[in-house]
Amino acid sequence: MTRHQIQIDGTDVSFAAAADESILDAAARNGIELPYSCRKGVCGNCRGQVLEGSLLAGTAGGSHETGIRAPNEHLFCRAQPVSDLVILPRSWHRIDPDARKTLQATVFRKQSMAGDVTLLHLRFATGVRARFAAGQYLQILLPDGQRRSFSMANPPHENDGVQLHIKHVAGGHFTGEILPLLNRGDVQQVELPHGDFWLREDSERPLLLVAGGTGFAPIKSIIDHMLKRNIHRPVTLFWGARNPAGLYAPEIIQRWLRVRPQLRYEPVISDRVEGSEWNGRRGLVHEALLSSYVHLAGHDVYVCGAPAMVQAVRSACVDERGLPSDQFYSDSFVSGPGS
Repeated sequence: MTRHQIQIDGTDVSFAAAADESILDAAARNGIELPYSCRKGVCGNCRGQVLEGSLLAGTAGGSHETGIRAPNEHLFCRAQPVSDLVILPRSWHRIDPDARKTLQATVFRKQSMAGDVTLLHLRFATGVRARFAAGQYLQILLPDGQRRSFSMANPPHENDGVQLHIKHVAGGHFTGEILPLLNRGDVQQVELPHGDFWLREDSERPLLLVAGGTGFAPIKSIIDHMLKRNIHRPVTLFWGARNPAGLYAPEIIQRWLRVRPQLRYEPVISDRVEGSEWNGRRGLVHEALLSSYVHLAGHDVYVCGAPAMVQAVRSACVDERGLPSDQFYSDSFVSGPGS
C-alpha cells in the first residue's frame, strides 16, 4: 500500500499516512492529536494549512463557514494525501493512542428532562473509571456497526459513568427505536474520549460559554469541573433555545448561582410562543452576544450546538468583535443519517 510522509512544519515531527487515509486519522493513529470535533467536514475545527505537497482531488478546501479563507487551508478530517506533505495545523500535541477505551456501560437511570430531551445515565463496571476532559464526547457503538456521538454532561471527577443529554431526532434510529426501549440494567458499548472541545486551564482569560439546546451538556461538564477545581475565572453563560422548555435544567443553573453568584447567566429564546410568560431575551444567541459585547479580544469563547449556530457565533466573535481565532473553541452537533 502506498504511504506518504506528513511533516509538521517547524518541527521534527512526522508521521505516515496511507493514500486513502485522512490527515486527521493518520495523525491520531500515530499518537498525534490535531484539533477536531465533528469529523464530517462541517464544524471547521480541524482546518489547517498544507504548505507543500498535493491532496486527492475532491478532498481539498472547504467553505468560508468552516473558517477556510486561503487556498492552502483545508479540512484535515477530509484531506487525503497523494504525495508527501508539510502541514501547519492550528495546534497539535502528542497523545497515547491507547488512551481511548471501549467500555461496557450499564443503564443506571433514564428520565425526561424536557419534552424532547432525555437524560441517559450509564455506569461502568465496579472499579472501572474513564479518563476524559471537561467538554469531550463519547460514541455509543451500536450492534450494526453504526455510532452515535454524545457529549458527556458529567465532569471528569465523576468518572464511574457518564451522563448524556440526548435530543430526540424525528425518525431517528437511535433516539426513536433504541433509546425508548432501554431499561435499567441494559448494556451499551461506548468508546471515549473524543473531541478537541475541552477546557484549557492554562488560560486566565474570562470565559464566554455559549450553548444551543443540548449543547448545554458539555458546558455543564466544564462549569462543574471549574467548581470542583475552584477555578475562579469570570464566566458568562449564554444558553439559547427555541422556547423556555428548551432551557431544560433550571435547577442546575440555580445550584451554580447559589455557589458562584458572580456567574452571569443569559438565557435566550428564539421563537415567540403563544401564552408564554417569558420576559427574558428573545432572538438568536449571536445577536444577543453582539448586543452585549463591543470587544472580545480578552476572552476565551467556548460554543456548542447546531452547526449554523456555531458558525454564526464564530463570525460574531471573530469577525465582528475582534476575538483571536485561536481563542475560539467549538463543538458542532452534526446529525448523521438515522440519528
